[in-house]
Amino acid sequence: MDPLRYLKQRGGNWHYVRRVPEHVAFLDPRKLIQTSLKTRSLDVAKLRRDSNELADDLYWQSLAAGETPAAATKAYEAARARARVLGFEYKSAGELAAIAPVEELLRRLAVSVRASDNDVRAVVGGVDEPSVTLTDAMTVYLEEIVIGETKGMSELQSRKWKEQKNYAATKFTEIVGERNVTDITRADALKFHKWWMDRVMDTDRKKRISGNTANRVIGNLRKFHSRYCAHLSIEKPNPFDGLSFPDRKAQQQIIPPFETAWIRDHILSTGKHDGLNAEAKMIMFALIETGCRPSEICNLRAEDIHLSAAVPYISIRYQQDRLIKTESSVRDIPLVGISLAAMKKFPKGFARYKDKETSLSAVLMKHLRANGLFPTPEHRVYSLRHSFEKRMLEGNLDFEFRQRIFGHSMDREKYGDGGSMEWKRDQLLKIALPFDAALVE
Repeated sequence: MDPLRYLKQRGGNWHYVRRVPEHVAFLDPRKLIQTSLKTRSLDVAKLRRDSNELADDLYWQSLAAGETPAAATKAYEAARARARVLGFEYKSAGELAAIAPVEELLRRLAVSVRASDNDVRAVVGGVDEPSVTLTDAMTVYLEEIVIGETKGMSELQSRKWKEQKNYAATKFTEIVGERNVTDITRADALKFHKWWMDRVMDTDRKKRISGNTANRVIGNLRKFHSRYCAHLSIEKPNPFDGLSFPDRKAQQQIIPPFETAWIRDHILSTGKHDGLNAEAKMIMFALIETGCRPSEICNLRAEDIHLSAAVPYISIRYQQDRLIKTESSVRDIPLVGISLAAMKKFPKGFARYKDKETSLSAVLMKHLRANGLFPTPEHRVYSLRHSFEKRMLEGNLDFEFRQRIFGHSMDREKYGDGGSMEWKRDQLLKIALPFDAALVE
């Protein structure tokens, strides 16, 4: 990109000079924009050029798009950017009339006399603060303001991330009613909080939700309101500040582990999994002796599966198109027992469930439940991971080893690689469960 784009020096001062693009020329009568940047400094000129450039880009987008909520927002942003270039902080006409000192009004009017039409609107408050509903503003928020936060996510991760934000906006509208973002009051937020509090404290276990779930919804709206208003340089108290729910951890459903005997006598029993598709079955078996999260096994790539190594192992790694849960989740896990046998059946990974861990979970939950393989209603597929942790504990495996293999963070800095692969394998062999080879045929 040309560092001197749209810059011309005339009489020592720098000017912003830019031709209106052809696709909006019939909507913008200026044809050629020529604005003094009122500085002899090239560095300052570049900063002011950037503000003008952004303002014009947003203004043209608004013209081309028509008077949609998003376009109104862009026009407003453009006016604010222009006002800053001219040395003012944007205020609407109503705000100016109500609170601006006489000196500021006179100074703004003096500038407006020699400014372009767009600059006049910026200086004297001719663009109203946009009235954008929460629903429409959430679209702008997701598609423009925080779009960078999905970088590195898989398609599924990105979709889930957006669904959580849209759910918060939809639920707010359902409970409180549609509101313009800047009109949401503390009373509105308290009403929404009360609705969730009733769910968290419900005496009916089936209707009760966790405080963690409710906190996530309120937190999404809190962050949205803050970021959206900051994006428009609007100073508004955040109506969702300080609203949260007690006993966050206590409210979460506790997923119990399978007892070792249950895994051995039921889940590793022959004939129990005949109706399950091969990939789902082998992923389930791979979980038993690795303690991995289901998503970690689902998304293994061929290069993450090292069956020809002296000690076969799998690698949980960052992927360009997929985020992993935490930095400590990056690890190498030796393959032993039925997990090794399962991975040999799919040495290149599980194409059917790539980025489809939700689908896998549904399939396994249905299968395990239908075949009486859950000892209690509280058990889940994730109980296999919890069982692996419990078996390591009961097998007297070293605490730091357990943390590293499990992908948990440690309170101290890591040193070394946590031991050789041979040593790690030997540790896991101490807790490996016997199995019938017919299970993986």
